[in-house]
Amino acid sequence: MKTFSSSIPAAEVLARAQAAYLGLALGDALGATVEFMTPREIRAQFEVHRDIRGGGWLRLPPGQVTDDTTMSLALGKAILADGGRVEPLSCAQAFDAWMRAKPVDIGNTVRRNLVAFRRSGDPVAPPSEHDAGNGALMRVLPVALATFGRPEDVVAAAVRAQAHVTHNNPDSDAACIFFALTVQDAIAGEPLHALYRRRIRPFIAAHPVFAYRTRRRENPSGWVVETLQAVLQALLDTDSFEDCLIDIVNRGGDADTTGAIAGMLAGALYGIGSIPGRWRNALDPAIAAACVAQAQALLACAAEQSS
Repeated sequence: MKTFSSSIPAAEVLARAQAAYLGLALGDALGATVEFMTPREIRAQFEVHRDIRGGGWLRLPPGQVTDDTTMSLALGKAILADGGRVEPLSCAQAFDAWMRAKPVDIGNTVRRNLVAFRRSGDPVAPPSEHDAGNGALMRVLPVALATFGRPEDVVAAAVRAQAHVTHNNPDSDAACIFFALTVQDAIAGEPLHALYRRRIRPFIAAHPVFAYRTRRRENPSGWVVETLQAVLQALLDTDSFEDCLIDIVNRGGDADTTGAIAGMLAGALYGIGSIPGRWRNALDPAIAAACVAQAQALLACAAEQSS
């Protein structure tokens, strides 16, 4: 199986990993304001939504994040406690503790399967055609960081281990594995045209349900197919971190999650210097610090596992 190496210095790899984690949180915070709004409603209220201002249906203070970021941080903490391994039971216990702490929001599929875990003790949800939501994709970044530099089959197994706690579905699996590998390539310094050739084009050929050029995907739902279509459109139709995130959140729909997913890949791709200062300054400082620290710790675990 292939492994990949980075041609860029280790310090740059770390900076890109931290930019990916900050990108997740920033996209989450930016998108939360317009979650469940339509593009027309966003235009009527903001013209173009481009600032982290809080509000939205959750009435968040400026800079607060939602379940996309906090669930990722809970997963990363569990992975670190297990020395960089992705263990289904540890993931399920971390998610259950996260839910018991009453997060500001939680997806229906996540809630249902965590309640089932409490009853059964089985950390693997049963396969379901109805569980193709984006809840496993939104939190895949800690796994991508913890398995950085490992063979692709190892990455895929780790991705499925965390995903199947709540989303045991082939479309969810395909999206999560593709995205983890693509984020890893971006952290390793691959430019967008290389990501397209190596990852995006082969992925669409193998999984045509995700084809993203049939029409502009606006008001994307929580279905992982619509989520990834919107993210790929925003990524490939822009050329900067800021423009990518503004594009994706102004499509409305499940905007905190599409913003988080686009943010982690755009952060890895464009690097820490691409993040607007006004956004970084607006983000909850405790969340920003946790993202930066966890990215470093997960990469350190990955290095130990690869050595």
